Amino acid sequence: MAAAPSVPSNADIEQTLLSFERLDRASPELWPEQIPGVSDFAPMKSPLGNAQEAESQPWEADLEQNDINMLNELGSLTTANLMEKVKGLQNLAYQLGLEESREMTRGKFLNILVNGTKRK
Repeated sequence: MAAAPSVPSNADIEQTLLSFERLDRASPELWPEQIPGVSDFAPMKSPLGNAQEAESQPWEADLEQNDINMLNELGSLTTANLMEKVKGLQNLAYQLGLEESREMTRGKFLNILVNGTKRK
């Protein structure tokens, strides 16, 4: 009886897909920078980044007790309640946008956004 082919694990597959190729612009003739800032983007997304970058991620920051309480509250909500909370936040954001629009229009009419010392 023939042996069944072994199925590679996810870790083995990920190791075979890992590339150590550097995506920097060592040769401007071969790799011209068509869009400014693209050469800075490649090192940020590299899986071989240094450990300091991983430690400074925003989700790894120290949480205050108020933040933990909010996460626990949101985690205990049912799907319907969570959707209601999201709708409430969307409505609040919309209302704040309307209020900001009114204030910006008011500022425009009062000429408070004009640069310089000369105002009408």
